[in-house]
Amino acid sequence: MSSAVAVEELDWRRRIRSTLAQWRSSSASVQEVGGGGSGAWWRVAHKRVGRGGGGAQRGGAVDSSQAARELYAGGASAAAGSEAPSSRSSKAAVSAMSSAAVRVTAVATIKVTVGGFLNSLRPSNAIDNFKDLIGRSLYLELVSSELDAKTGQEKPTLRSYAHKVADDDAEVVIYEADFDVPAGFGAVGAVLVTNERHTEIFLEDVNLSSPAAGDNDGADAPLLAIRCNSWVQPKSGGAPGRRVFFANKPYLRSQTPPGLQSYRKKDLENKRGNGSGQRKATDRIYDYDMYNDLGDPDNDADRARPVLGGSKLFPYPRRCRTGRPATTKDPNTETRGSDNYVPRDEAFSDVKTLQFSVTMLRSVLHAAVPAVQSTLIDPSLGFPTFFIIDKLFEDGVKLPQADQLGFLGGVVPRLLQALRDGPGDQVLLFDTPANVQKDKFAWLRDEEFVRETLAGVNPYAIELVRKLPLKSKLDPAVYGPAESVITADVLERQMGHVMTVAEAVKQKRLFMLDYHDLFLPYVHKIRALENTTMYGSRTVFFLCDYGTLRLLAIELTRPASPSKLQWRQVFTPSTDTTESWL
Repeated sequence: MSSAVAVEELDWRRRIRSTLAQWRSSSASVQEVGGGGSGAWWRVAHKRVGRGGGGAQRGGAVDSSQAARELYAGGASAAAGSEAPSSRSSKAAVSAMSSAAVRVTAVATIKVTVGGFLNSLRPSNAIDNFKDLIGRSLYLELVSSELDAKTGQEKPTLRSYAHKVADDDAEVVIYEADFDVPAGFGAVGAVLVTNERHTEIFLEDVNLSSPAAGDNDGADAPLLAIRCNSWVQPKSGGAPGRRVFFANKPYLRSQTPPGLQSYRKKDLENKRGNGSGQRKATDRIYDYDMYNDLGDPDNDADRARPVLGGSKLFPYPRRCRTGRPATTKDPNTETRGSDNYVPRDEAFSDVKTLQFSVTMLRSVLHAAVPAVQSTLIDPSLGFPTFFIIDKLFEDGVKLPQADQLGFLGGVVPRLLQALRDGPGDQVLLFDTPANVQKDKFAWLRDEEFVRETLAGVNPYAIELVRKLPLKSKLDPAVYGPAESVITADVLERQMGHVMTVAEAVKQKRLFMLDYHDLFLPYVHKIRALENTTMYGSRTVFFLCDYGTLRLLAIELTRPASPSKLQWRQVFTPSTDTTESWL
């Protein structure tokens, strides 16, 4: 460093200290220059600590501290602060950005996640806290929507480190950065965000405001709000850690502002991927592949499976590409992994993932404990009475010992031991189903049966009845007569004779849940199991005037066997106790 440059630098630092001293003693000056209240002077101090030689151009971008330096030295930026028009609309601020330099404040909102809380326990968190202290953990850049009129190239971005200003809220942390936008910069079309921390962050939004659009009392007015709601990966570990977020205004491809076109093109390329490499959980690449990981031929030849998708026989479906290596025995089959790749922004939130894991563990426990309880009562029975089931919700059950779990003994003993060692009373209490909380006998009612049918795992199994009588497509010589015993007379009687079956079919008000042909070939195999029974079934519903389905009839069928003839019967709802469903 030459002596002239050293003297200039020393003089500049002396001016900075003098300016900060004046700001500390005068809140009016703070409000006028900082545009952000009494905390503006230490925000500038943070920026000075984070300057780190950023006053020069880096990579074609101008650091905003250079513009700040001109402000402190009495340059054009200081004069522009009083010349900027005062208006209540953001249009005035955009106009001011085109005609004169303005001070712009960017406020970034970071959401505190469960993963972030757990990561706070890592040793690297001490480094991140230090970066927060000196204002070097989040780097923002403003991108102009316009090209340079002289060169026809993109204008240099305005850069500034953001510093933490508020973390009192348990859910969000606020970062803030100040920019001196020069005259002619144009409208801000995007913000570049670089995560300098060691862990990923969830960025909710970035809001720009300017005192040029505020009231005369110095309050900032909104200029631009950018909704992000996305993960930004850390710069450490070889990842770029840099994301672009565009203003909330959609453009056709031909109408995209020229200053944003290259950013949009690159961002789209990043999302599409290049079809190579193995995907990581932190990636946000949306490329697709065939279902070629259903089999496991390397471990067992019987586990080989065909590839679904990409062929005339199986043209669909598609899945997110993972890029795992191919199996040794079948180059068309991909090796299987413990997790399926999902783009980072599409994955479950930390809260939902944690809840899912807890629910899964509870489900294992709930499967283990009733098995033990029923075994203690009678190995050949499930629950002997409904009263025993009610006790699961009312009184709970005592946690069993590991040697009582049978085949589940290797799955949950540590979890059960942890529960026993806890402060609880060693009792596992089952959550009462919502419908049982309102009505203990709701499961007995036809309305609840219909509700569970619609809310079940396969509501698409319900189909429209297009003609009567209902007929099976199975071989009558093997499975008996094809025509159903649910007749028009049975249905019309249950409909209260408000209309004929022909009219109900024409008005599309009869629906059917048909498991007759699907289950009938397996009935004898399932009934061969001990203490197990099975029927082929048809269930018919009527669409009422008020938009709900009413249960009309259930048909159960047991096909003929070498020892028994075919058995079929129709069950209908009734107020008569002797004709009830049970």
